[in-house]
Amino acid sequence: MMDNPSTTTTDDPSTYTVVARRYRPRSFAELIGQDHISHALGTAIASGRVGHAYLFTGARGVGKTSSARIFAKALNAGEGLEPAIAADMAQAIDAGGDMDVIEIDGASNRGIEEIRQLRANVNVRPSRARYKIYIIDEVHMLTNQAFNALLKTLEEPPPHVKFIFCTTDPDKLPITVLSRCQRFDFVPIKLDAIQTRLREICTAEGFQADDDALALLARRAAGSMRDSQSLLEQVMSFSQGHISVEQVQQLLGIADEGRLLALAETLADGHALRAIQLVDEAASSGADA
Repeated sequence: MMDNPSTTTTDDPSTYTVVARRYRPRSFAELIGQDHISHALGTAIASGRVGHAYLFTGARGVGKTSSARIFAKALNAGEGLEPAIAADMAQAIDAGGDMDVIEIDGASNRGIEEIRQLRANVNVRPSRARYKIYIIDEVHMLTNQAFNALLKTLEEPPPHVKFIFCTTDPDKLPITVLSRCQRFDFVPIKLDAIQTRLREICTAEGFQADDDALALLARRAAGSMRDSQSLLEQVMSFSQGHISVEQVQQLLGIADEGRLLALAETLADGHALRAIQLVDEAASSGADA
């Protein structure tokens, strides 16, 4: 499903929002490559079997934090609210600024004092939503003392509190924390799904792109949607409305397939000098050896 950002370009650089943020998924239907996650969380909400703590794990850029926000919206800004209030709440959650959905960076709020402050606030009921939801990103960065301080609250939280933990390294979490969470593992996104999304973004941004160029970006992203979009934006920044394979190769510092094929044939034929010359030409043009 294609987003429809209100602004794609701006004359004021200070108000520009990067592609990866503007085309961030805002609903389970827009979440790409994680159908099992969307189905499981949607079913939990529909059946009323929503746990009090969730753990989202996976590589960078596969949708963990976006899914946490989408899940928070489904819980707090779903049916039963006035449309205006629900829309305002959903917009605030998307922007990371809702008063009842608190996002915490585990890397910079990793100490016991921050967790003690969290424990002191969990008993305060949400101001306008059903739940007070804590999203802790990179939760594995918390100290052991912080985890210990969190355990009791995590085991028996107030009924109006939900926790969503996101991490790229679940092995660093204590088993006592893991056992108290419902775990969802996010998989790397398939190349064709990334390429399709990049094509949609190019169309929305008014760019034309060669299929081979988008395929190369998708491969380089190694399953990360965010990385692919960041690379795409870099190519867009020096493209004039058209993205070619040559531009992507120049950006990534990689050799074109023709050069690689010529090198392979030269090695197969045993022409050592010519092989060295080809490598030298590639290095001189900025290719990554």
